Amino acid sequence: MNHANKRITGLLALAVLPFVAGAALAQGTAGHGSGKMETIYESSGGSPLANEPMHQNVNPKAPPMTEAEFNRGKEIYFQRCAGCHGVLRKGATGKPLTPDITLDRGSDYLKVFINYGSPAGMPNWGTSGELTEAEVDLMARYVQQEPPTPPEYGMKEMEASWKVLVPPGKRPTRQMNKLNLKNLFSVTLRDAGKIALIDGDSKKIVTIVKTGYAVHISRMSASGRYLFVIGRDAKIDLIDLWLPTPATVAEIKIGLEARSVETSKYKGYEDKVAVAGSYWPPQFVIMDGDTLKPRKIVSTRGMTVDPQEYHPEPRVASIVASHYHPEFLVNAKETGKIYMVDYSDLDNLKMTVIDAARFLHDGGFDSTGRYMMVAANASNKIAVVDTKEDKLAALVDVGKTPHPGRGANFIDPKFGPVWATSHLGDETISLIGTDPVKHKQYAWKVVRTITGQGGGSLFIKTHPKSSNLWVDTPLNPDAALSQSVAVFDINHLDKGFTVLPIGEWAKLGEGAKRIVQPEYNAAGDEVWFSVWSAKDKESAIVVVDDKTRTLKAVIKGPEIVTPTGKFNVYNTQHDIY
Repeated sequence: MNHANKRITGLLALAVLPFVAGAALAQGTAGHGSGKMETIYESSGGSPLANEPMHQNVNPKAPPMTEAEFNRGKEIYFQRCAGCHGVLRKGATGKPLTPDITLDRGSDYLKVFINYGSPAGMPNWGTSGELTEAEVDLMARYVQQEPPTPPEYGMKEMEASWKVLVPPGKRPTRQMNKLNLKNLFSVTLRDAGKIALIDGDSKKIVTIVKTGYAVHISRMSASGRYLFVIGRDAKIDLIDLWLPTPATVAEIKIGLEARSVETSKYKGYEDKVAVAGSYWPPQFVIMDGDTLKPRKIVSTRGMTVDPQEYHPEPRVASIVASHYHPEFLVNAKETGKIYMVDYSDLDNLKMTVIDAARFLHDGGFDSTGRYMMVAANASNKIAVVDTKEDKLAALVDVGKTPHPGRGANFIDPKFGPVWATSHLGDETISLIGTDPVKHKQYAWKVVRTITGQGGGSLFIKTHPKSSNLWVDTPLNPDAALSQSVAVFDINHLDKGFTVLPIGEWAKLGEGAKRIVQPEYNAAGDEVWFSVWSAKDKESAIVVVDDKTRTLKAVIKGPEIVTPTGKFNVYNTQHDIY
């Protein structure tokens, strides 16, 4: 071993800083470690903050950088690193990268890690060819500088962005089209900055709606009339499905980066109130449900649940609407706090704050709609909140990095009602008992762990009328796994899974062909899958007959660009999953 290699080996052996640089969702970029799959997930697609103007804070102790180099470093950081380490580099699911740490490590140390990666989860950015030698050197110097702070975004900025394109008084009083709205799908065309509304009966595209960048989710109003979509750029589009051709009737930008939106569901408040949460600034805003007029902004900055220290950047990752009270449940990721926000009186806002576990991400309700099940992903836990009693019911230990989407509810033949989550970090699926009345001995415990194809799962899904449990693995580095889906028979879970070659069925050309997010139609007899390739490659949506597990239809064409999330109107409206 030559002197240079000995020095690199020594530096790697001293590794205590898991510099998780992040990654774009490119085929073959990730390594085979579960930590790398988490890294890809956290920073997939980059942050809209990459293009925000920020001031260069010169650190006299740091290696020199020109303004052009600093701006390039900022761009790379927000595209690939901020998802794990946070906007302010204070640490999120990844470790802090503040100058007090990075200056102590030094440029040589940092360059080795960026170049070669580590078992802790950092991809080998230099040796993989993703970053040039000059970019590796640039990033080693960049993280030793003072982190630039993006601008704040308050009521003034929100009101300036707010537009009512069709006032409520000029909207139809009844449905003006012949669409079967219950079986309409809102499909995210991620990199096109659009959604496709697809008729679930005919499998035809009804219309394409231009939206914000990289729409994250679609949510339905309680009545089933209004569709809310939010992009990573924090732009919300309110789409009226009653128009002759569904179209945007109001829009607003609620921050600089965001993930979540929800609408009021409590009796008497249907369609009246909406809420959205942002990654930056760390806050949520309550709006009028029919116009998106911003009413109240609430910051989530504050203390973590453990070790009760201040965190400047608790991102709002997910929100659900209670069926038992006029409340939204707002999940602050980094602090592990759940805000139960009473929207009945915005002038005298009341909130119940629940301490759960850090790194809250996504989740949904149990089958009764009473208990919210939300993943604290980097804590490897599921938090259970009783929305009737407004209190934490349990914290349940599960597998590595749970990522349930909204989860899957079904009746286990032995343990009764359960809610299930798959995992980014391992191949397991955890089934948690959810009936504290008739199956008290199993409630809020992992009653069964089954093994799927592999790690890298993002979504798990079933339907009350189905006996199938579908589990995707789009972030697994093995193409055979990422391009297929596993399906279990709920009544015979011990028999393992069957693999369906969804990517092959789509009959596409070159591309990643990652299979993501099973979604049922309203009748519960079809499952839709996104076949997700890069923007310059062909993608598709594959429809499978749920009973026979055979191919039913393929929806593809030039309009179907990077499809990811799909949301059936009826199932989303009624929290059916």
